[in-house]
Amino acid sequence: MDTDEFRRLGHALIDRIADYWDGIEERPVRSRTKPGDIVAALPAEAPETGEGFDRILADFDHILDPGLTNWAHPRFFAYFPANISPPAVLGEVLAAGLGQQAMLWETSPAANELEAVTMAWLGKAIGLPEAFKGTIQDSASTATLCALLAAREKALQWSGNTDGLSDKPALTVYASAEAHSSIDKAARIAGYGDIGLRRVETDAGFRMKPDALDEMITLDRAEGRLPAAVIASIGATGIGAVDPVRDVAQIAARHGVYLHVDAAWAGSALVCPEFRAVGDGIELADSLVFNPHKWMGVNFDCSAHFVKDPQVLRKALSILPAYLVSEGSGAGPEYRDWTIPLGRRFRALKLWFALRSYGLEAIRDMIRRHVAWAEELEGLIAAEPGFALAAPRSLALVAFRLTPEGRDGAALDTLNDRLIATVNETGFTYLTRTLVDGRVAVRVSIGNLLTERRHVLQAWDHIRDVAKTLA
Repeated sequence: MDTDEFRRLGHALIDRIADYWDGIEERPVRSRTKPGDIVAALPAEAPETGEGFDRILADFDHILDPGLTNWAHPRFFAYFPANISPPAVLGEVLAAGLGQQAMLWETSPAANELEAVTMAWLGKAIGLPEAFKGTIQDSASTATLCALLAAREKALQWSGNTDGLSDKPALTVYASAEAHSSIDKAARIAGYGDIGLRRVETDAGFRMKPDALDEMITLDRAEGRLPAAVIASIGATGIGAVDPVRDVAQIAARHGVYLHVDAAWAGSALVCPEFRAVGDGIELADSLVFNPHKWMGVNFDCSAHFVKDPQVLRKALSILPAYLVSEGSGAGPEYRDWTIPLGRRFRALKLWFALRSYGLEAIRDMIRRHVAWAEELEGLIAAEPGFALAAPRSLALVAFRLTPEGRDGAALDTLNDRLIATVNETGFTYLTRTLVDGRVAVRVSIGNLLTERRHVLQAWDHIRDVAKTLA
């Protein structure tokens, strides 16, 4: 493909993406493709000779396009969004075309220093003290793993990497039952194991109980275990639970335990002064993560990971072979030492494009609208006979149940699972399930850039109509 052909096809692809956005509302939210359909439609082996790009795009339209779940759809209310915006997508395209491998300052000074600047912008925007320094990870899962590795090495006085864990005290990490599953995975990878992950009791508002945390750490230490980390949640995935970070931080500090705050979704809301209360105490944490790709219009993947003392993270992760020694060492943060992979994408470019194109005030306005629509939906659910809120609304996240008379327990769980499945099969909107006190609930997360109030109301009307066929 020469540059003339690249230009022609590149223009056509941008047009295709714009057409996709313009027509996305007419598409089903969730793909209706059956398992195995795409595999069956594709050849079993790669072609021996090249094919024309127009033919490849035709196959995309025929085979792959029907298999897309449309995450950017304005009636996508499942999970949390993997958001997109035109400026961020253009930044992603430019970054791909420039082919930067940003593992060292020397391998891309622009990528390195822009990352430092944009992370400083984000830290200030959410109210973090200037002492916190940040890097861009692929996802909050990686940031959490890095935090648990740093906490492990700090607790072991930097001997885990060199000596292994076989003769070390049993390490423990603490999180509530509402905390994300990435914490379970990180605990396994970092050597804590399932047995070392302690689930702290929660109160009636699904918040970690500080007294219970204090007791667990004290008991584990008395029994010869080594408490290493606490993970507090701000906007946990299931129902948006918010732990009392300030109280948790004081206990962690008293016991000398590393505190990581997982604010993957709700952290973006901290750009709004009126929502800062959910982050009370974050300045006391050792590290914090939130995802601009969830609620700031930056396309996946872009996760903002902040640390109070970068040296702790670098000491846990840094390896310096001869081929990475460069003249630029020390010119700026060497972000290869802040994460798991050596290779790093130029993620800061799309973040920079989005922040400059929209400005923080437009992002605040979007978040405020989403929260207001969730509050309105909360009121509609509370007022609707046969429905009940399952948990208090958390910002733009609402959890509820279909609760007709004469159904309870397992029968009610089955009914709500049927409601979710039936709604999703129609393709009109997309919801996910969660558990609240062990019972199935319907989860609605509002956060897409293209979503308007009418889409929320349309989805609610559709849910009610489907419920009438099931109750």
